[in-house]
Amino acid sequence: MKILVVNAGSSSLKYQLIDMQNESVILKGLCERITFTGGQLSQKTFDGKEIVIKQDMPTHKEAMQLVLTAMLDKENGALKSIDEISAVGHRVLHSAEDFKCSVVIDDEVIKTCEKNAVFGPLHMPANIACIKSCKEVMPSVPMVAVFD
Repeated sequence: MKILVVNAGSSSLKYQLIDMQNESVILKGLCERITFTGGQLSQKTFDGKEIVIKQDMPTHKEAMQLVLTAMLDKENGALKSIDEISAVGHRVLHSAEDFKCSVVIDDEVIKTCEKNAVFGPLHMPANIACIKSCKEVMPSVPMVAVFD
């Protein structure tokens, strides 16, 4: 089982792909300058393969699409298919008192996160945008929110 862990900021997106059989990091990466010009994705696999893609990412959706492209890269990626991803875990800043533990993300969870965005105006909108983007580009993959 492979889990993609995502931590979205207002203009960045950090990610790791973890093999849960032995809890090892298969690859990790960073998208920088989301919504700005001069965007870049940097990714490194456990066996030292590196990829850098310079490309603007106007939204978190383009950033997630670029992440998938890098993870599927035949020479420097680590996946043959998106189907290898069993779930995506999202680091989400704030749940207020609505959630006491991690939850599977559905429309109600997203609405609750949107309601709580006022408690983290810098990070919550990016967390929510990334969740929605992942649901768009990986619609059949379960999503889980893990709250600070």
